[in-house]
Amino acid sequence: MTATTIDDLVSRIRDHRCYHHPIFKHWQEAAPGSTAVAALFHQIRSFCDATRPGGKFPQALTMHRLTAESALLQEIVESEENHGADLATMAGHIVNRAAGRRVFTDVHDQNLVETGLKECSDRILENLPGYDPETGLLAQTRRARAAFDGRRRTDRDATLRNLGTALALEMISNRHLIPGWKAALVDSGHYGVTLESREMHYLLEHWGEIGAEEQHEKNAIAAVASVLNPTTEALITEGVDTFLDSLAALWDVLDAALLASGCPADDLISA
Repeated sequence: MTATTIDDLVSRIRDHRCYHHPIFKHWQEAAPGSTAVAALFHQIRSFCDATRPGGKFPQALTMHRLTAESALLQEIVESEENHGADLATMAGHIVNRAAGRRVFTDVHDQNLVETGLKECSDRILENLPGYDPETGLLAQTRRARAAFDGRRRTDRDATLRNLGTALALEMISNRHLIPGWKAALVDSGHYGVTLESREMHYLLEHWGEIGAEEQHEKNAIAAVASVLNPTTEALITEGVDTFLDSLAALWDVLDAALLASGCPADDLISA
């Protein structure tokens, strides 16, 4: 489908298999053990870390006389600052609840939690092809993170691709990732937590119509809508597809390796 309007592009994202990926449904059904939960959080947290920094992206938009669009994206970047600590706290708390004991003695110690998450990931994923022992990241996680490398550049083509990636990211975050986490972590009842639990602040802040992700999606749609035209659509769409394809591949391998989805992990992994 050729995306010539913002509605076309939004529909393209909603039709992509990443948007409907069953990873969180499987997480909800499988109730994985604490080590698998920690490994899931290590990979997903590491991916999320790469999505927050704006790099040169807002600056590049201004350079290309897209000042209003730059302001919309800068608002998202500023909103996401310091969320890494809250995500680590939520991850540590969920791992503790899954284990039925204090795996992490202080879930507010970000370095302690993130180090422990990596150790769990190493324990059960390190033999998969392409696993990097230094970072503890799967090849698929590194590729999903790489979708945001373009934010280091200021040329026009990279800036247009970055707009597409930003739109896909915010839609997936608001309508797939955050609802998926709520279903797997809260609605499932596996961990005995609510959105109001102090350690679940990250999810509460991002969830629902008043959550951060709802506004981020609106900002991204507005920014892309004002730039999308027959001249720019190919690069914007490329940014959308690169992100969605890479994240779907990451979900595939995590689902197979950690949630017993029924697909042999080796069939889904390429170094």
